[in-house]
Amino acid sequence: MIGGFDHIIIGVADLDRACDAYRRLGFTLSPRGRHIGWGTANYCIMFPDDYLELLGILDTSQFTNNLDKRLEENGEGLLGVSYATEDADAAHAQLSGLGAEAPKDLKRLLDLPEGTVEPAFRLVHLPAEATPGAPGFLCQHLSRDLVWQPQWLDHANGAMGVCAVTARVEDPERAAVAYGELFGASAVSKADGAVRVKVSGGVLCLRTAAPDAPEGPEGLDIAVKDVGRTAEILDQDAIAYQRTEGRIAVAADDASGVALAFVPNIKA
Repeated sequence: MIGGFDHIIIGVADLDRACDAYRRLGFTLSPRGRHIGWGTANYCIMFPDDYLELLGILDTSQFTNNLDKRLEENGEGLLGVSYATEDADAAHAQLSGLGAEAPKDLKRLLDLPEGTVEPAFRLVHLPAEATPGAPGFLCQHLSRDLVWQPQWLDHANGAMGVCAVTARVEDPERAAVAYGELFGASAVSKADGAVRVKVSGGVLCLRTAAPDAPEGPEGLDIAVKDVGRTAEILDQDAIAYQRTEGRIAVAADDASGVALAFVPNIKA
């Protein structure tokens, strides 16, 4: 009942500034969305199978799902990982033994040229002990046609999707067991001191936390059509990067606190 990455959430202090930063990185962003009944809003970067969500606060007097606390304590950066599911109720039944919460409904307002629409979702939240290092939940889309629109899938940098998420964990052995229970033992492997969890279409890579790098999600690898073309786009906007063996790494300061890298497309 668990698919691949559905979307990766990036907490930002200023939505408009984050939107500009990711446009300079060569991404196309969807129009701004607003969560109904919450004080949060987002911009999304859509790929064929998954997407990035830039999440910020518009109204601090409303429910923020602790985003204000997270930003105050840790600053901008990755918040967590959403995994795809086609059936939230069946997923909950399958994962209730791991402490999965009952499905919750969520809608957001999305401002389109033709008017405002309301994409809807069903979410199944997982406890922290089930997803060490990378807080996670499952997401069932009830209105995919509103969220995935062709004009939002074309990115100047050639981005095709999320191929890896990196995170730090206090106890790699415990993390390996936890993710084995979630995805199956065969999905978990160990190499070079890291735990790798195979997620359909991508990998979750868990490294040991350190005093100056506590437990939590830290980085993203984005698959692109042509790394050389991606470099040209970054050069046009004077974005500094490091390039090694086909991998382009951008400083976290240029990506709203995310250790962002562009890599050759492995989803082809």
